Amino acid sequence: MNRRLRGGLALAIVLAAGVPTAARAAEQPCAVLGSSAARCTAGQLADGTPYTFAKPARWNGAVLVDLDFAAGGLTSPLTASLLERGYAVGGTTRTISSWNIARAIDNQAEALGRFEAAFGRARYAIAEGRSMGGMVAAGVAQVYPGRFAAAIPMCGGLGGAVGQWNQKLDTVFTLKTLLFPDAALPVTGIPADVPGTQQQWLTAVASAQSSAAGKARIALAAAIGQLPGWGLTPDGSPTPVPADHDVDGVEQGMYLALAGGPLPYLGQAVSSRRTIEQLAGGNPSWNTGVDYARQLAEAAPEQRNAVRRLYERAGLDLPADLGRLAAAPRVPADPAAVRYLERGIVFTGELRIPVLTVNGTGDQISTVAQQQSYGSLARRTGTESRLRQTYVQTAGHCTYTTGEQQAAIDRMLTRLRTGHWPDTAPRTMNALSAAVDGVAGRYLSFVPPRFNRPYP
Repeated sequence: MNRRLRGGLALAIVLAAGVPTAARAAEQPCAVLGSSAARCTAGQLADGTPYTFAKPARWNGAVLVDLDFAAGGLTSPLTASLLERGYAVGGTTRTISSWNIARAIDNQAEALGRFEAAFGRARYAIAEGRSMGGMVAAGVAQVYPGRFAAAIPMCGGLGGAVGQWNQKLDTVFTLKTLLFPDAALPVTGIPADVPGTQQQWLTAVASAQSSAAGKARIALAAAIGQLPGWGLTPDGSPTPVPADHDVDGVEQGMYLALAGGPLPYLGQAVSSRRTIEQLAGGNPSWNTGVDYARQLAEAAPEQRNAVRRLYERAGLDLPADLGRLAAAPRVPADPAAVRYLERGIVFTGELRIPVLTVNGTGDQISTVAQQQSYGSLARRTGTESRLRQTYVQTAGHCTYTTGEQQAAIDRMLTRLRTGHWPDTAPRTMNALSAAVDGVAGRYLSFVPPRFNRPYP
């Protein structure tokens, strides 16, 4: 049996036995955006992690448990929408667990125990969250299928932490090798001055974007890393989705994914890698044996076309640059650091409860190709009937409307009540979304590219 599953079952037994009285917090009235009838419970888990839950006066028996809820969830429009529809909602924060994904997963089960100690047994406990919270929700589905009835991972890194960070290494390694070989820009071993390092990388890439050669190599790095071909401007506004043949539009989108918008890929690649390296005691990523020419060949067609055309326009030799990448000294991983990320979660695809994923096609942090990896594993294990994967045409990380999120949650509740999957086609999802907040839904039919750094 998987050791994460063994540990989860052990904790589940402890939780089922009851929460120590001293750790319980009584329910009490609370102020929630848009609701005056909710009651809340709050406190700290055994490791000091804060938790908060809100339950409506007319509870439908479902509770959503979210990694990040206690960090402002009571003022979220989604929380108001959920409470209005009868859901209880709550969860923890990542302030203590950070990139210790194993602890974050265990904390969701412990938090559910706190909720049930205050309000009684939930009929349907649903792990739900965004970003790292999406990865944790998928981890909860794998580790605690006996405690949770379902999971809704949104914009989560479902390639798993090891695969996700290997792919980020590929992108940054390509930029460094082809554009900044002599610059003091770290790929791994991120120094303590994270803001300074982020700014150095962003400034360097912005400078490269001003030349034809820089644009060509930026496009190559982004294609290798499977970044989206559209993004957000610095003020957070989405750029138009470029036509497949619009070389400049596709490249501009890839540049914005790397270095633009409120949460640029390079900024997160620096800050989170620093955190992970500190927790893991070394570098958990490697590119030994990676064939970057093959990765380019498997990139989205419009990105391959953009790279080829931009290289021609700049007068550069694409095969020569791919040869430089092939000949460049590789980055080895620290085996102990890899084991640290493995202990967090390695997705097996063995789904024992229903899972509904939501991912943006223009997400620069949790790239959409990772959804293909998760779905492929479920098909390999023969449990794909428990999985539905949906896609939203939106740029940026976790940029969903309230209605789009509520639609996914309502579909899952229907699945749990009936035992059968309801319609999750884009037309239906968009109608449900618009009925919530009057904003047109953006669900669409989409087939993600094959994730190029699956692990194991």
